[in-house]
Amino acid sequence: MTEHEEQEQAPFEAEIVEVHEPERIDPMSLGLVLPTDADEREQVLLAALAQAQADASAYLDDLQRVAAEFDNYRKRTQRDMTMSIERASERVVERMLPVLDTFDAALATEASTPAEVKLLDGMISTRDQLLEVLKAEGLEVIPAVGETFDPEVHEAVVASGDGTESIVVATEMRKGYRLKEKVIRAALVAVNHE
Repeated sequence: MTEHEEQEQAPFEAEIVEVHEPERIDPMSLGLVLPTDADEREQVLLAALAQAQADASAYLDDLQRVAAEFDNYRKRTQRDMTMSIERASERVVERMLPVLDTFDAALATEASTPAEVKLLDGMISTRDQLLEVLKAEGLEVIPAVGETFDPEVHEAVVASGDGTESIVVATEMRKGYRLKEKVIRAALVAVNHE
């Protein structure tokens, strides 16, 4: 006998579902005074239901508005915190630029004794380490010598030549730096008109 045939021969078992009567609520506990007339009572109940639905809709709108305002507040606070951290980082990096300038000036000297060579090597290593730390924060050196003059990133203090074709950076007097794509100090340069 197949499974289908067994199911057909099995006695029919009805599932028993218990039905509970809804709990009776006293209209007075809801602040309703119901008239004795059935039609009037129905109208009072329908009006109360409509008012409750309108109130619920208004509360839901208020809740959604407050949730949206809170989400905007959270995003704004997070953005402000990020900007504050970036400004603090920028201030620290800007205060380190004179230290880099001092290293650059010291490294421009020629070593003449073995002790000076050793000292110069140590300074080069220290400057490179400092520059690597600052690069990790987003600092980058603005290219200068041999580049076409760009007033956005170069500050010309000396000009020579009489050409009109292009202006090229001939000498860099002080390095310029960008921090996360923002110029924090323009390179101080001498330019040549070609």
